[in-house]
Amino acid sequence: MSAVESVVTGAGDRVVFDRHGAAGAPAALFIAGAGPTRADDPVTTETARLLAERGFQALVHDRVGRGESATAGPISLERELDAIAALADSAAAPVVLVGHSSGCAIAMLAAARVERLAGLVLWEAPLGLFTAGAPDWWAGVERHLDAGELEQAVAAYMVDMPPEWLEQLRQSPDYPELVLSWIPDGRALAAVESEGAAASLASLDVPVLAVVGTETFPGMAAAADAIAAAAPHGASEELAGAWHSWDPEAMAARLAVMLEG
Repeated sequence: MSAVESVVTGAGDRVVFDRHGAAGAPAALFIAGAGPTRADDPVTTETARLLAERGFQALVHDRVGRGESATAGPISLERELDAIAALADSAAAPVVLVGHSSGCAIAMLAAARVERLAGLVLWEAPLGLFTAGAPDWWAGVERHLDAGELEQAVAAYMVDMPPEWLEQLRQSPDYPELVLSWIPDGRALAAVESEGAAASLASLDVPVLAVVGTETFPGMAAAADAIAAAAPHGASEELAGAWHSWDPEAMAARLAVMLEG
């Protein structure tokens, strides 16, 4: 069972989401990385559906500035954190934040705002993987944004990623304006690297699970181990998945174990 709903955040943004399962059941709140809307992310939707079949709740939203949560102009990190807090409140239950890629850094920063936080699951967080470090990388992207050079900003954002990903983005009807909703991702990655993962995780008295796929990019496993070491209740694991995407059945089963407490 799923339903399309919306929340209005403290910043006044309307965020549209799919609620799989019933409000009040233990919940997973998925936080996408740069780019995806829920309409073009079938892996997360299938994972959410499988969790609902197990009696849990799963929330899949269009991040601020994307899809049905569209709004004009640049999106700040603060607005995205407000959205996560509002969505978590709507669950009316304990919530596990499930970050994907740069969404992991956003989840880490949002954790303190979730009153009934039950845990973090962080899939392939790209921390420590930028050639000159995330703060320098993001400063370069921001220089293009400040100059209104959106195509150059997209290219700068994607600099260490597979070139075919950039070519796919260029086919999007939202290119290059889509980069305006990536601002929270870049600022979150830069902030977490600058301050250190422990600054976001050391005070969390909940499980923090850093996960990588069975086929993944160089450095991802080491990044997961570092995250696990920074959290009081941290662990790192390998889960079925390939090239930055998890297997829905495997992820749903692992999330169910965490939601069962």
